[in-house]
Amino acid sequence: MRRGLTIFLIINLLIICFLIRSVYTLLTLLVEDGSADAIHPAEIPAPNSPLIDDRPQLIPKIIHQTYVNDTVPERWREAQKSCVDLHEDYEYKLWTDVKSREFIATEYPWFLATFDNYSQPIQRADAIRYFVLNHFGGIYIDLDDGCNRRLDPLLSYPSWVRRTHPTGISNDAMGSIPHHPFFTLVIESLIPYNRDWKLPYITVMYSTGPLFLSVIWQEYKRGRQSEVGSFIGPAGSSGRWNGMEETRVRVLMGDEYNKQPWAFFRWHGGSSWHGSDARLVFWMGRHWMLLTASGFLIAGVVGLGIWWIYGRVLLLGERRRKGGKSPWATAAGWTQRIVLLRRGSAKGYELVARHEV
Repeated sequence: MRRGLTIFLIINLLIICFLIRSVYTLLTLLVEDGSADAIHPAEIPAPNSPLIDDRPQLIPKIIHQTYVNDTVPERWREAQKSCVDLHEDYEYKLWTDVKSREFIATEYPWFLATFDNYSQPIQRADAIRYFVLNHFGGIYIDLDDGCNRRLDPLLSYPSWVRRTHPTGISNDAMGSIPHHPFFTLVIESLIPYNRDWKLPYITVMYSTGPLFLSVIWQEYKRGRQSEVGSFIGPAGSSGRWNGMEETRVRVLMGDEYNKQPWAFFRWHGGSSWHGSDARLVFWMGRHWMLLTASGFLIAGVVGLGIWWIYGRVLLLGERRRKGGKSPWATAAGWTQRIVLLRRGSAKGYELVARHEV
């Protein structure tokens, strides 16, 4: 019986390892704060500072936004206008549904079937922002994000995203040079991550939305750390290796995003695609400690249940081999089983019928 117990424990250990490996990237997000790649306040010149003109411009001056058609709802026009008015020297591109599909069909036909078959319109709105950043470069801004100041200081970073709460990054404000390796990886990952998780909110978040982007971000950083030595470039004036900096994804933190008077953006309210299932997900987020404890409790109960079933299967096999009634089928047999288990450590008995010892 000790051999059977060992096999049972090994199988359970393998299952646990498989499950942990499957969600490893999600687990790393729980401890990721983005500080290693943060854009620090000291790096950002004050609005209208002459130092802004001395910074290199890597990202092209293009602002991308998306909507169903050319008629932006009244509640977002002020936010849209603030970005356009502050950036008269930027090219402005509003990607409607028609323009988005034409662009994908022309430039990325391998993705057109997936693009057309998304079950939620917001998935197409998510996907197109990654493709246009990868193709043209520039800065993508959600329509509910108004501009609080000019975005020129953010043009100095080859690629940037913003930190979101409680963990990971968001896809409502992003910037990139054309064909940055991070956004190349993002668009290449859209098809493998295109799965239906039954709940629309989870499906959107993990197939094209912020959770998807956060997972790819973590995978990209791990890959970059292992491959960064292969990038070759001349030393920059700062003494840093240009090859490393060009592949780095910087993180715009909360204060610089919209929490302070000097922040780049002002939020005007959005999340119009959220359905009723989102309330369940938000509730789960507020009670994650309770759900985690409940998960461990359920896992323990299930494990004990599997062990009990495993023992019954072995005993049934023993009964069939002997052609008679198993001693474990009676109350007296169970009492004998417990006694033998207690004596096992001292006498070397295994958990089998006494007459086989």
